[in-house]
Amino acid sequence: MSNKLILGVPKGSLQDSTIRLFEKAGFKILIGTRSYQPTINDPEIECLMFRAQEMARYVERGIMDCGLTGADWIAENDADVVEVEDLVYSKQTANAYRWVVAVPEDSDIHTVQDLQGKRIATELVQATRRYLEKHGVQAEVEYSWGATEIKAPLLVDAIVEGTETGSTLRANRLRIIDTVIVSTTKLIANHQAWADPWKREKIEQLAMLLKGALEAEGKVGLKMNVPKSKLEAVASQLPSLHTPTISNQTDPDWVALEVIADEAIVRDIIPKLKKAGASGIIEYPLNKVIY
Repeated sequence: MSNKLILGVPKGSLQDSTIRLFEKAGFKILIGTRSYQPTINDPEIECLMFRAQEMARYVERGIMDCGLTGADWIAENDADVVEVEDLVYSKQTANAYRWVVAVPEDSDIHTVQDLQGKRIATELVQATRRYLEKHGVQAEVEYSWGATEIKAPLLVDAIVEGTETGSTLRANRLRIIDTVIVSTTKLIANHQAWADPWKREKIEQLAMLLKGALEAEGKVGLKMNVPKSKLEAVASQLPSLHTPTISNQTDPDWVALEVIADEAIVRDIIPKLKKAGASGIIEYPLNKVIY
């Protein structure tokens, strides 16, 4: 029987961004009518789809060898798993996801200590209780089944809610007073899979490609022809990850220069490169950057 890696793909808010990341890494995930069992263009991988909230628990139990979930849900489930790679992406942005304590704008709660004896609603119950315990605060923490932002002050004194930008909290006239946990997406594995040489190598390869796809976001490649007499002037205009790559051409007076740069600055530096003496400047997108 051939080796097979069982991979957990998060269903829900992380689903679309995860599938896009895998595509950049070279893996095409297709979700059909049996949405709990997507297909992937790698015969050595089999996919299962569960919500991120459950993923760490199922990976720990060995239902899947590895999977993607947030550090928040690893903590909430107190899951004993191997955290293989930190992948900084979330459902909307490349920002880390924060679980914050929020209260109504006119609330007299301003610090963690002010939560003493109060009632808090959240999906992240266990992590919130540990956070309060760390600060020596006793408060009632109840599970919220959704629409958490509208529960304060009508039903509770405060909420602990996840946010990327804080815009939804502000729209509901809520004020952030502290951060409970900062969460990024993690590639995790169970200990049995990690101890298996073939599975570990496959998981490490997957981690490298996913990390490389993330590293490539917001970066582009630049290639250009430069007369050797202008090389120093052109190179001085090139912010890069490393020293530019320089290749000889058939014309001994010219070289080809190649570099990786942040996409946001390329529009500013291309005119400077042209003015410094570069020609035949090509900008191209990147799928992966592997260090």
